Amino acid sequence: MKPFSIAGRKIGPGHPAYVIAEMSCNHHGKYAEAEALVRAAKEAGADAIKLQTYTADTMTIACANKYFTIKGTIWAGRTLHDLYREAYTPWEWQPKLMKLAARLGLHCFSSPFDATAVDFLQKLKVPAYKVASFENGDVPLMRKIAATRKPVIVSTGMATGPEIDEAVRTLRKAGSGPVALLKCTSAYPAPPDDMNLRTIPDMLRRYGVPIGLSDHTVGHAAAVTAVALGASLIEKHLILSRKKGGPDAPFSAEPQELKALVEHVRAAERSLGVVRYGPAPEELPSRAFRRSIFVVKDVARGETYTRENVRCIRPGHGLHPRHFDEILGRRAAKTVRRGTPLDWKLVGDKP
Repeated sequence: MKPFSIAGRKIGPGHPAYVIAEMSCNHHGKYAEAEALVRAAKEAGADAIKLQTYTADTMTIACANKYFTIKGTIWAGRTLHDLYREAYTPWEWQPKLMKLAARLGLHCFSSPFDATAVDFLQKLKVPAYKVASFENGDVPLMRKIAATRKPVIVSTGMATGPEIDEAVRTLRKAGSGPVALLKCTSAYPAPPDDMNLRTIPDMLRRYGVPIGLSDHTVGHAAAVTAVALGASLIEKHLILSRKKGGPDAPFSAEPQELKALVEHVRAAERSLGVVRYGPAPEELPSRAFRRSIFVVKDVARGETYTRENVRCIRPGHGLHPRHFDEILGRRAAKTVRRGTPLDWKLVGDKP
């Protein structure tokens, strides 16, 4: 597997996990909050802020029959059109938000939800595209995105193995740029018991592309675990305060929580290190406190070493404990005082 780049940032095994802060609808329809979220993402240590590019009318139709009324989620009872009308990010904001992100040194890209959104984002020269879980089966949309030749990150929520295969095949056949996949559980919030993060190493083997996590859990345990299992990307929804409410509030991280997530992910990456046996440099001073063979009672010259006058104790200045049985029954070569580390010069022959 080869890493790929988004705006010069390498993503893949051997590189720090690429952390994406998802704005979604957490601006509450206020541009000032959208700007504040961009700044909060940067301050938290994220690599990118991600938007969503759609309108209620490009997403669905205004209809209140049973097919368009939400059931079984935190948005139950609402119509799709009503939800998306509240949640969308005005398109006229997006160029300004991208310019702000660029000034801050933060990547900014988006999830397009139809062909017109792709055309719009192309004019903004976004560095990458994200395919949302609910769109990972939209073959025409993925072909449109692939035609841009830019990196594509695909969330795999709800998709079966064959459906993920089809998504990857569709993108590659249409000439896509590099592809990354995100393990995702499309529940809001997602219970830890449903995350099945052991799928990440399997996805790495199966698809040979960088794998990440779109994380809808509460907290940062899932993200840290995902990195330990090989994830190269982490996506997390960001909100200024869950007290403000909103459709995504229950599963979004506040700025200090996202910062903690990034810090824990970076610590996990450092902890993974490399395959290595033997002491780390920081361990070397402690080697002196390992066990070794010491004389624990005064021993006269010619006296036999026994379990009563020699023991394996800390510190480690005497003979290695592997020699303990060899020492027992042999004579002291000279008088040895209690607290002396045993050395071969102090050990004579057996009687």
